[in-house]
Amino acid sequence: MKKVPVLEIFGPTIQGEGMVIGRKTMFLRTGGCDYRCSWCDSAFTWDGSQKPDLLEASDIVERLEMEGGSFFNHVTISGGNPALHEGLGEVNRLLQEKGIQTAVETQGSFWQEWMTEIDDVTISPKPPSSGMKTNWEQLDAYIRRLKDRDTKKVSLKVVIFDDTDLSYAADVHERYPEVEMFLQTGNDELSTADDQWLLSHLLTRYEWLVEQVLHANRLNDVKVLPQLHTLLWGNKQGV
Repeated sequence: MKKVPVLEIFGPTIQGEGMVIGRKTMFLRTGGCDYRCSWCDSAFTWDGSQKPDLLEASDIVERLEMEGGSFFNHVTISGGNPALHEGLGEVNRLLQEKGIQTAVETQGSFWQEWMTEIDDVTISPKPPSSGMKTNWEQLDAYIRRLKDRDTKKVSLKVVIFDDTDLSYAADVHERYPEVEMFLQTGNDELSTADDQWLLSHLLTRYEWLVEQVLHANRLNDVKVLPQLHTLLWGNKQGV
C-alpha cells in the first residue's frame, strides 16, 4: 500500500474556495507539487520548509476521525498537488465506505485513476501570473475523463490577479463551456499578519474582479468568488 506524505490534517472548518465554498469539511493537505507558482499560498508544501509524515491510508482516516470527531461528513484533499499520490485512492475508498464525501483540487497536470471516484473535483489551471505554462492536451484529457460521471461533479476554478489572468480565464471557459467555472480573487499579500487590513484589501480586489466580469461578454456564465477563508482568518495556516 502506497503511503501518502501528509503535512496537515485539520478541521472541521469551512471550505473557502470553488464549487463547495462554505461547506463544512475536514482538510487533508499533502506535500509535494509539480508546479512552482509565483504567488502560491501553500509554498510550504513543496519548498522544504515543512516536512510531511508518511502515512498509510488507515492512519490518515484515523487521524481525520480523531481530529474531527462526529462533526464532519466531508473531507477536502488539498496540496500542493494531491494528484501526485497514488495512495490517496485507498484513503478515498475508506472514507466513502464510511459515508464521508470527498473533494479534491488539482491543476490538472498529473492524472490518477482515483480521481474518477472523488465526489467533487476542482480543476484549477494556473494563469499567466503564476509563471506556469498550461499543457492543454493534459487539461483536455482531465476534462474528458471527469465530466460525464453520473453522480459526481467537476468544475474549473481560475485565480485572478490581473487583466491577463482574466483573459486566460475566458480562454479556458470558451474551451470547456460545458464545465461549471468559478473565478476567484487572488491573495497578493501573503506575508501580512494584519487581518483587518487584509480583509479590506481583498474585498477591494474582489470588487475589482466583479466589475471586470460584469463587463466581459466572454464570461457571461461564470461565478465570481472571494477567497472566503482568507477573509475570515487572514494568512493563518491550519484553519
